Amino acid sequence: MRIDIISVVPDIIRSPFEGSIMKRAQDACLADINFHNLRDYASNNYKQVDDYPYGGGAGMVMMIEPIDKCIKALKNCRDYDAIIYMTPDGEVLNQGIANKLSLLNNIIVLCGHYKGVDQRVRDIFVTHELSIGDYVLSGGELAAAVLCDSIIRLIPGVLGNETSALTDSFQDGLLAPPIYTRPANYKGYKVPEILRSGNSLEIDTWREDHAIKKTKEKRPDL
Repeated sequence: MRIDIISVVPDIIRSPFEGSIMKRAQDACLADINFHNLRDYASNNYKQVDDYPYGGGAGMVMMIEPIDKCIKALKNCRDYDAIIYMTPDGEVLNQGIANKLSLLNNIIVLCGHYKGVDQRVRDIFVTHELSIGDYVLSGGELAAAVLCDSIIRLIPGVLGNETSALTDSFQDGLLAPPIYTRPANYKGYKVPEILRSGNSLEIDTWREDHAIKKTKEKRPDL
């Protein structure tokens, strides 16, 4: 999978891709992450990418021209399955969306900044508008990193255990059940006996029951 991230401040987003699972995916050539500074596509010597909003009001708006130039330059090299705009008023990212996006080959992620982008960018270029929650960040860079992490970890071969992602919370509409590791007894706090029984059928039933119970208690909306 190739992901091209367009940003006014690309340096903000680089570090999440330089360690752990996302670095492993790139080292294994399972994910190809590229960063594009929108100012490289500005028309004037000031590298201007924003301007005052028509109709007045506070804040600045990202201009359509630099975004148009950047997207066209990328499209001249390859076809893209999705152009995603990270914005607080987009559809809230969930596991189902991440699952679908992980099946694509080439994705552009546009990070909003200032008050957002000229509406014509959304009308002409954007295929998906996504949010990571009902709150506002200074820019879409951190949201883009969250999106990419949620997608890349699902690519076959990225995680050491192929079934690991399938047992995560939300994959089956439920939260994950409680998990334990050694020691079996820590200061009197013991691991449930059934998890140490070796009976895989009973363990699966225990996990399902506790996943349902946990979801009812913590996320009844699910």
